[in-house]
Amino acid sequence: MTSAQASLAPLSFEPVPVCLQGKDVTLRPLSLADVEGFYQAGKDPVLWQWVLPNQCLSPDTARSWIEHSLQQQSLGNHVPFVIIDNRSGLIIGSTRYCSIRREDRNVEIGFTFINPKFQRSYVNTQAKYLLLRHAFEQLGAIRVELRTHEKNHQSRTAIARIGAKFEGILRNNRILSDGSYRNSAMFSVIESEWLACKAALQEKMAKSYDE
Repeated sequence: MTSAQASLAPLSFEPVPVCLQGKDVTLRPLSLADVEGFYQAGKDPVLWQWVLPNQCLSPDTARSWIEHSLQQQSLGNHVPFVIIDNRSGLIIGSTRYCSIRREDRNVEIGFTFINPKFQRSYVNTQAKYLLLRHAFEQLGAIRVELRTHEKNHQSRTAIARIGAKFEGILRNNRILSDGSYRNSAMFSVIESEWLACKAALQEKMAKSYDE
């Protein structure tokens, strides 16, 4: 790290619940009051094809998952959000910071799902932009990771589209609830790439505003 980088780095790398607002979407900290909206946004089984177990199988399942997520937040392991559509005020998905490595100023953006009605739209681009901008510009991250199932080509395309670099396959990275092994495709954006990534995302968002 150069002396200039050191002077810009925050005193501590500590992701905490925060509201991140964009033009069309807002990321708000997840709470137990969000059970119904979270369930409605994620109840389509297609969302969970590559992400087992299905955390929106029922309202009770959604509540249990939110309770678990908030426990992880209290332990400092996760910072979960709901994705709000600013036009309707409805919850349309969820995402979070996870795999937080404070000593290395590394964080992962993960556990993301977006209601199928809002996929391939402005939502993913804006949500990832808000999370990446906050990670690099407010938290002082030097690396942000994104992972998905090796076979989830839709997710891999979406991650690459925001400017993250493909780094390879993590073999047998997880054991899923059905007992199968998951190979994870690993992507990242690092500190030195953020300004170019930011400009590309802003260009994509500007085009969507003009359409």
